Amino acid sequence: MKKITLILLTLVSVNIVAQQLNTLSPQEKKQGFKLLFDGKTMNGWRSYNKTTQAPAWVVSDNAIMLDDTYKDGWMAKGGGEITTDGVYENFEFICEWKISVGGNSGIIFDAQEDPKYDYSWRTGPEFQVLDNEGHEDGKIPKHRAGNLYDVIKYEPENVKPVGEWNKVKIVQKNGVVKLFMNGKNVITYTIGSEEYNKMVADSKFKRDAKDYDPNWGSYTKGHIVLQDHGARVWYRNLKIRKI
Repeated sequence: MKKITLILLTLVSVNIVAQQLNTLSPQEKKQGFKLLFDGKTMNGWRSYNKTTQAPAWVVSDNAIMLDDTYKDGWMAKGGGEITTDGVYENFEFICEWKISVGGNSGIIFDAQEDPKYDYSWRTGPEFQVLDNEGHEDGKIPKHRAGNLYDVIKYEPENVKPVGEWNKVKIVQKNGVVKLFMNGKNVITYTIGSEEYNKMVADSKFKRDAKDYDPNWGSYTKGHIVLQDHGARVWYRNLKIRKI
C-alpha cells in the first residue's frame, strides 16, 4: 500500500511539473515577461527571411523540437533557422535547451533579416548549443556550449551533458550583454567597446569577412533565432521581457 501511495504521489508531482512548463509564474507576469512559446503551437515563429513556418520544427514533449529524421545537406529537410516575429532591444530572454548525441545548434540574437544573407548568424552573434563531447566543435575552445560562438569562451564550464536540460539567460541593456548558463553569469561584454571589437576582429566575423554583415556584432536590436545545424534539439520555456 505504501508503494502504491508513493507511486501516485510521484505521478502527481510529475504532472504538476509538466503543467508549469511554458507558462508564466505570477512573478514573471509582474515583471513583464511574455511567452515566446505556448507549449502547443509554433505561433510567433517562422522561417528566417520568410513568412512561412518550417515543417521540420515541431512541438514535441512540451518543447520546440527540430526533427532531423531526414537531411538536406548539413541541415534537416524542411528545417532551416526559425526566427521570432518580434524584434527586441533592451531585453531579458530565458529558455532551456537539450541537445541530441553529437548535436549542434545555437541561439542567435540581434539578428537582422536581409535577403542578402542566407543565415542569421551572418548578421548576429550566437550563444552556442552543443554536445561538447560528441561533436567536433567541442575540440575548439570558442565553439563549445555556452560560448559566444567563435568570439568569447568561458571557464570554468557548467554545461550539463546530452539528455539534460540547460538553462540560458541573455540580458542586453544599453549595449551591455550578459550571458548566463545554468544560473551563472558566464560572459559579459559591451557592444562597440574596444575590447569587444578586438575579439570580433580576431574571429571569423571580422568586419571585412566575406559573406558576413559588415556591421556584424554591432547591432543592439534584432530578432532571436533558433539554429538548424542538422541535429535534433529541443527548446522550451522561452520567455522574454523588455527592460
